[in-house]
Amino acid sequence: MLVKQPTLKILLPLFVVGSLAAAVSCGDDGNEADDRFIGAECSVVADCDDDNDDTEPLDCLTEFAGGYCGDASCLGNADCPDGSVCVEEDVTNYCFLTCVDKADCNNHRTADNESNCSANVVIIDGTSTKVCVPPSSGL
Repeated sequence: MLVKQPTLKILLPLFVVGSLAAAVSCGDDGNEADDRFIGAECSVVADCDDDNDDTEPLDCLTEFAGGYCGDASCLGNADCPDGSVCVEEDVTNYCFLTCVDKADCNNHRTADNESNCSANVVIIDGTSTKVCVPPSSGL
């Protein structure tokens, strides 16, 4: 009995669909801040490493519950990756991830340490947008 092998014409679309699904599942959504792990949960600086040698390493801001990968040295929005803004929080400036709703904030956070999407922050450049605010550490 002869079994007919699938042709390349049939396999190619399946390969393309599978490749697209893999790209989506890896979290590369085109948001530089999210891709660099701004707002991600961390306990040490190594947790914030995006494996990109062309970018400055982020800080693990342990003053927030669950930690928060960010940059604690911004002077304005231009110092932050696209998709984040420079926020003043307790007299220190941080690059915080921007958001539309809470789901945007927690791609890299556990349920115990979810960030909230809030407009109740001081953005250094006066931009009117919402940002992902991590939970307070309670310290």
